Amino acid sequence: MEVKLPDLGEGVAAATVVGVLVKEGDRVEPDTPVLELETDKAVMELPAGVAGRVVRVLAKVGEEVRPGQVVLEVEPEAEAVPSAAPSSAEAPRREPPPAPTPPTPPAPLPSGTQEERLIPAAPSVRRLARELGVEISRVVGTGLAGRITEEDVRRAAGLTPPPPSPKEVAEVPRPPLPDFAKWGPVRREAMSSVRKATLRAMAQAWSQVPMVTHFDRADVTGLEEVRKRYAPRAEAQGVRLTLTAFILKAVALTLKAFPKFNASLDPEAGEVIYKDYVHLGVAVDTPHGLLVPVVRDVDRKGVFAIARELGELSAKARERRLALEEMQGASFSVSNLGGIGGTGFTPIVNWPEVAILGVSRSEVQPVWDGEAFQPRLLMPFSLTYDHRLIDGAEAARFCRHLAGLLEDPMLLALEG
Repeated sequence: MEVKLPDLGEGVAAATVVGVLVKEGDRVEPDTPVLELETDKAVMELPAGVAGRVVRVLAKVGEEVRPGQVVLEVEPEAEAVPSAAPSSAEAPRREPPPAPTPPTPPAPLPSGTQEERLIPAAPSVRRLARELGVEISRVVGTGLAGRITEEDVRRAAGLTPPPPSPKEVAEVPRPPLPDFAKWGPVRREAMSSVRKATLRAMAQAWSQVPMVTHFDRADVTGLEEVRKRYAPRAEAQGVRLTLTAFILKAVALTLKAFPKFNASLDPEAGEVIYKDYVHLGVAVDTPHGLLVPVVRDVDRKGVFAIARELGELSAKARERRLALEEMQGASFSVSNLGGIGGTGFTPIVNWPEVAILGVSRSEVQPVWDGEAFQPRLLMPFSLTYDHRLIDGAEAARFCRHLAGLLEDPMLLALEG
């Protein structure tokens, strides 16, 4: 019997296999998780959907799979196939839903398709469920967007919940919305898949990261002159040379000088995970919502190469042609709203990153040089960071280093 990948939800065309949980010869129940899948940076488990023995595993870790694709072949159990002479005593025993041993937790899963049983749970939560002998597919999630938390698993195992963390204490039941129609006409419009993903990501980030924002500015008068001087040469190579490309290069070099900003926290292990690569997520405004493609190894590329890749990824984002892997793996993010306007804003850290840079519109302002006021092009920017790892003084030094690179474009070549 073929096990196919079910529909992954509105707007989700594919998923990446991040774990294969069974091998050939393994016996599976309908609720046995067989694959770990990742979409929109959420990891979920795919149940077998049938009882029997695994004959062939067709999905591999790292492979992109699509709805309808066969990922597993299972030989159904003998009793599931009509036999020559079933005993009258056996027939009634085969009718009730699974499973003889061990006893199942309280409520059985509702009958339905596999897509109804895709399990929204982090790898650490699934690991805890296995350690406690809990079938995670039968646990009701109480987290954001129905995600299963460690407390849900412990509760299902009959254990006393641990003392609530600050995050859990802060969570309160969401009050119902009022009836807005009482005050005038209203209309409802379904969220797009991009907006739903943004909702989940921002809610998760806000609940996970204690954020602080530091504001600064850089004199980019010289940088803009360099950009204009070399823009025709870039255009001759089919590249649109923007200020963002220079900013990304400056950010990458600053991250090399301040590696803590290019890290992630593992509070449970009490460790800081430093990344020896610089992959920058760049927020792109599209008609479908905010998308964040990733420009990889920015520290090892020249400004022309960065500009070329950024242009290609931005075009794919606007045309909704970005592959899942092109939006994964960022170690730091940049959001540039200078093309739209504004004097400053507080970007939200994209967890599990620990910092994000926001760039606002540059303006010509009078700056005193000791003898007279000179017109200078000043670019305001803001750095939001995870205060659990980064202190205010470190954030200020990071911003000053970044400003120094932007104010002296030659450093982008010398330090790179």
